[in-house]
Amino acid sequence: QVQLVESGGGSVQAGGSLRLSCAASVDTSSMYSVAWFRQSSGKEREGVAAIAMDGATRYADSVKGRFTISQGNAKNTLYLQMNSLTSEDTAMYYCAAEPTYRGYPFAFHALRASMYNYWGQGTQVTVSS
Repeated sequence: QVQLVESGGGSVQAGGSLRLSCAASVDTSSMYSVAWFRQSSGKEREGVAAIAMDGATRYADSVKGRFTISQGNAKNTLYLQMNSLTSEDTAMYYCAAEPTYRGYPFAFHALRASMYNYWGQGTQVTVSS
């Protein structure tokens, strides 16, 4: 069983930055992939960024160049550095992990919520303009 706990959310003005953290009960580099998703009111959960076991990363087009996903030196922490935030980034942000190769290439797997079996409870990010 993989347990995930997010932190670091909060309120920030447009143009500001936040860093989200996800503390995992396992070594995240042992997972096939770990990722960040977000969900705002009335919308489906969407993939934001993911990192594979081999270090490959994948980003949603809406966050490319602004967000960076990384794993901590302690190997059980996942980060999401978010810069140049806009009101469109307001959402609940979730950490997700999948330990097993599901038979699809990472490019297909990375930002699809259905590919992940383990989820945190989420941390709220609110960006005011």
